[in-house]
Amino acid sequence: MDLRIFTEPQQGASYDTLLAVAKATEDLGFDAFFRSDHYLAMGDSDGLPGPTDAWITLAGLARETSRIRLGTLMTAGTFRLPGVLAIQVAQVDQMSGGRVEFGLGAGWYEDEHKAYGIPFPKEKFGRLEEQLAIVTGLWGTKPGETFSHHGTHYDLTDSPALPKPTQAKIPVLIGGMGASRTPRLAARYADEFNIPFASLADSERQFGRVREAAQAAGRGADELTYSNALVVCVGKDDAEVARRAAAIGREVEELKENGLAGSPAEVVDKIGRFAEIGSTRFYLQVLDLSDLDHLELISSQVQSQL
Repeated sequence: MDLRIFTEPQQGASYDTLLAVAKATEDLGFDAFFRSDHYLAMGDSDGLPGPTDAWITLAGLARETSRIRLGTLMTAGTFRLPGVLAIQVAQVDQMSGGRVEFGLGAGWYEDEHKAYGIPFPKEKFGRLEEQLAIVTGLWGTKPGETFSHHGTHYDLTDSPALPKPTQAKIPVLIGGMGASRTPRLAARYADEFNIPFASLADSERQFGRVREAAQAAGRGADELTYSNALVVCVGKDDAEVARRAAAIGREVEELKENGLAGSPAEVVDKIGRFAEIGSTRFYLQVLDLSDLDHLELISSQVQSQL
């Protein structure tokens, strides 16, 4: 079971804060550092000191870490043109020595688009499908050859398809709970399928759909990695769990129901139940980025038991 640290910097985090979390992620033996791709805080947070760009952040971290994987859950397809995005991600992969993973979603948070003047198209899924075809097509084009794509939303003609990533294939993550189109898209493009903030029953149902779609597409169902993302709140005793829950504005019982919360033993037990339905990777959504002791506890008391 891989444990990865997943951050939400739009809620309020500087690059220096993210760097401290990424270095702790590496030092404590976690598998990867991931971040969201948003430009506007959600809920009651003031978002100070302001947003950081996902791929600029990962470029910096690529040069300041040496082992951990780096990626997004999920890059918003509405934020960048796919040809430009392919260049950005390939460059960060080079900067990291081949440690990048690429999560791409359609984009959904309309308010942040309004706040920063980003177009918010009505039809997003069709764009996402073309974006995946373009980005992976550019990376997969052999040096010296060109790539063209003539679609409904994007048109590329005779692109040199450069630069190339360091990795022969950057892992592609697709996620969500859509019943038909999402599994079909994952079966075609994904190396990993991720389910964010879902119950055990809902995860099992969606994993099954993706497995069926993969087999229908001529792939082995086990060719994909299946993963979950859940908020984490672990404490060595009830008082510490309650303190950490209060720090992120959540109730302990709600977190135990919907996330990974409680004592290390409770969290290990819940992870085990997800493992029984095929999940082999967890993205631990850490909401208090100042609490590095939390990461140390998870490393020493949860990760060590998996």
